[in-house]
Amino acid sequence: MVAVSSPADVRPPQRSYLTRYRHALWLLTKRDLRVRYSTSVLGYVWSILDPLVMAGIYWFVFAVVFDRGGRVGEQPYIVFLLIGLLPWMWFNGAVSDSTRAFLREAKLVRSTSIPRTIWVNRLVLSKGIEFLAALPVLALFAIVAGAPIHWEALLFPLAIVLQTVLTVGISLIVAPLVVFFRDLERAVKLILRFLFYASPIVYGLSDLPAELQTLAAFNPLAGVFSLYRAAFFPQQLEWFAIAVSAVMSLLFLAIGLWVFKRSERNVLKEL
Repeated sequence: MVAVSSPADVRPPQRSYLTRYRHALWLLTKRDLRVRYSTSVLGYVWSILDPLVMAGIYWFVFAVVFDRGGRVGEQPYIVFLLIGLLPWMWFNGAVSDSTRAFLREAKLVRSTSIPRTIWVNRLVLSKGIEFLAALPVLALFAIVAGAPIHWEALLFPLAIVLQTVLTVGISLIVAPLVVFFRDLERAVKLILRFLFYASPIVYGLSDLPAELQTLAAFNPLAGVFSLYRAAFFPQQLEWFAIAVSAVMSLLFLAIGLWVFKRSERNVLKEL
């Protein structure tokens, strides 16, 4: 006698919440990347053109016009610049785009039941993928300029994790608040512009006056950039700044999750 399976027996196993979250996050991220580059002729080139142009400008200003290439940052200066600019473009792009994370997709945010944090995290992930896609260009410049790689390159994944945590935390704070305070979108752009010059991107922490170095280390990006740069410039490794970045990144993530949870229901009413 052959046993007949009931519908319950042949029903596919239910996926866990985390699996479904990852699946939805990846689908939305792929959609963002596809839409961004589907009508672009250059495609991938655009993800690296902006930091390359900025690096070229700052290299020309500091290393050619003012001839300070040996007194600011490290040599080769173009590699020093790129390894600061590439992660900055990730951070700046994700936080800037998060100001319209809900406003741009208001209809989908209201009508779907997926966790709303996905609308923020997809921006961080898509910008992070663009950052990773630009790393071969950094490697090419390092080879051409003769910048040797050191064992501190093993700390690169730690830098990526810290930056992800920090960027997600700040984006979770910004995204819902902009829905209530629309002027915050412009304010965030101004803050990011100030933060660019307040962060060790075109310079290193050690280039600052001694009395400012401790204060500058409390910029959570300082420790992150220190980890990135240590791959080629181990003397840029600042453990105090890294410890501060780790603590502040986790703090921003906790605050971001709290703000997001408290404001989510009102955000849906406002959209």
